[in-house]
Amino acid sequence: MPDAVTPESAGESDAAEAGDATSPEADIAAQREPDAVTPESAGESDAGDAATTEASATEAKELSEAEAEIAAQRELRERIEERKAAKQGPVDAGAKLSGKAADLLAAVRAVESGEQPVASAFREPEPTPRRAPEPEPVRRPQPVAAAAGPDDEAVEAVRAVLAEGGAPAALAARTAAALGEGADAQLREDPWQLLRVTGVRTEQADGFARALLGAECGPDDERRGRAITVWLLEQAAVAGHTALDASALTAALGQRAVPDPDAAVQSAIAEGDILVFQDAIETPGAPAPAPADDEDEGEGEETGRPVRVLVGLEQYALAEESLADGLARVINSLPKEDGSGPSAADWESAAGEASGSTAELIRAVAGHGLVLHTGGETARAEPAALVAAAGALGLRVCAATHSAGGRRRLAGLVGSDEGASVTVAGLLSGAEGPGRDRDGALALDLLVVLDAPQLDVETGAMLVESLPDGARLVLSGDPGVLWSAGPGRVFADLVAARCCPQVVSRTPDPGPIGELVSGVGIGELNQVDAPGKEVVIVPVRDAGEAVHRTVQLVADSVPRAIGVPPQDTQVITPGHGGAAGTRALNAALKERLNPGPGRFGGFDPGDRVAHVPAPGRTAPGRVIRADAEGLHLECDGAPVVVPKERVEQTVRHAWALTAHQAVGLTWPAVVVVLPGDATAALTRAWVYTAFSRGERHLSVVQGAEQALPRAVAEVLPKDRTTRLQTLLRPQVPAAL
Repeated sequence: MPDAVTPESAGESDAAEAGDATSPEADIAAQREPDAVTPESAGESDAGDAATTEASATEAKELSEAEAEIAAQRELRERIEERKAAKQGPVDAGAKLSGKAADLLAAVRAVESGEQPVASAFREPEPTPRRAPEPEPVRRPQPVAAAAGPDDEAVEAVRAVLAEGGAPAALAARTAAALGEGADAQLREDPWQLLRVTGVRTEQADGFARALLGAECGPDDERRGRAITVWLLEQAAVAGHTALDASALTAALGQRAVPDPDAAVQSAIAEGDILVFQDAIETPGAPAPAPADDEDEGEGEETGRPVRVLVGLEQYALAEESLADGLARVINSLPKEDGSGPSAADWESAAGEASGSTAELIRAVAGHGLVLHTGGETARAEPAALVAAAGALGLRVCAATHSAGGRRRLAGLVGSDEGASVTVAGLLSGAEGPGRDRDGALALDLLVVLDAPQLDVETGAMLVESLPDGARLVLSGDPGVLWSAGPGRVFADLVAARCCPQVVSRTPDPGPIGELVSGVGIGELNQVDAPGKEVVIVPVRDAGEAVHRTVQLVADSVPRAIGVPPQDTQVITPGHGGAAGTRALNAALKERLNPGPGRFGGFDPGDRVAHVPAPGRTAPGRVIRADAEGLHLECDGAPVVVPKERVEQTVRHAWALTAHQAVGLTWPAVVVVLPGDATAALTRAWVYTAFSRGERHLSVVQGAEQALPRAVAEVLPKDRTTRLQTLLRPQVPAAL
């Protein structure tokens, strides 16, 4: 059939390439960032699949980092579900009490019922030591069995149904995994459930449904409306939204030939597939409305307050609510001066030994549970100084970064204590950091998170849920870089909410590159003096010349003029497709720098690669060898084995990357390629991110002409629809 699902199309979403820019979901998703999570981003097309199974040669039987992260996410979602159920159930008087208060309540109830009271409730309290000894924290989670995939019988049953509908057999395993038990029966009952498989588009699901249902298939089928509603919200999540305006969703449903969009949305809500929210609209300068009576609480229309109707998927809605609750707990539960920690005088003494914005940061952390810190690459020295000062005060402190490269840079600033510098993924999985206490919380008094703009709502929720009561949290990052690959804009929302102190670094990035990037951050593309050839502009006429000059720069010019070898030079380009995208550039660079037949699934020993063990996480590495176990890589100095069935989805050549893949990473030299056919993808944030990846040298292969300064001056990032500010507002003190 003409619109049957093909293996190629099933691996990509509608708006993955520039040619799909007119897809209706691009309207509701605010046109995702040009190189956000796309199928070509080294495995992002399998964002719904289980995380890649990694194992080093010496730790083959241990739980991999990606599996541990999935287990942590599962545990978080279970905790969120329990909290949600508790909110809906009856309130158990005294349930929030603990310690002496709980014992006294139990004693009173025992006396009332005729039982023996709790003896401990009437004992004299024992003296409390200054700091009680704590048990050795658990450094790694206990290994658990990975989620079992569908068995062969289930896959075969699904394959038979797919064959009836004209869909490729290659989708069978993924469909069985996505739909779970009884997947074949689900497909027969509702063929549009095929949309739950990553990469399948609505017209393909329609063709599959027509083949299975025949004359019974129609555009007004209620099942179709529900499935497309959920699918559109999933596409919006890929673009970074945690929810959508109801009007935008119904408009997109109309573009997908759903006859009654409102009915489709209501059906999805009734079935529990999506959630609906009515958030009050805050008018700047308007007086706060009077508190509503209990019986009117939440009825925006009756109280006269304008509301915004949003709809979203439960997964991200619950994560954002959990994140808001956790942040409010951190803000409102700063430890008191009871002799168990540093005093105000201790903090002031530590601040007195620093200067400038570093001292300001230390003072802010002394008096607040949550602090935001903004600045560029050089400003990382300030949170590093905070980590050292807090450690000297006897606090359990840890700093987490987005990437292993960022962790190494931070470790060089913090000092020799390797445990103080971790990656966010490693901290959550238990592979890095201090481990967890008996209650499952991180054994920390202060957590400093760098690269905070890369936090999505799910990762952010896991972090704050893992903090013990009384712990301090510092989120630090450069607000000019691209946002997270996953849904949400946590750091930007917190900056806008002004719910906690914000320390703006006064430490600029030095040199010509720092001057250029600082100008881009305020919308100006300035010419800078670069006597040492720190910044070089290479004009080109077309994409073919751009590829030629890029290879020449990496292989010859930069090593000769700057002294940076090819393996330390990174190419960054706006997208994967096109005549000068990552695919074309990687092919040309491989031919020049490491020619070979690609005998290991397209790879040869020595190839530079990007490994994506989980969506939004890119680890640069190189190919070592391949054998029956899979493809052996070295990523960030550690051995990694990628099973052969996962290589195609999770490994790509990486002489050239997109800016989203490069966030959180730096290289001695960077070559940014701006071909003329990619000008629509340029934004100020993209240019800022790409230009700031070079430490010593930046070459710009410029084929965008006037589109480059126009993007810097006028094109801001596409906004994301989120609810974090709305959820935080009633839980935190008045804006600072």
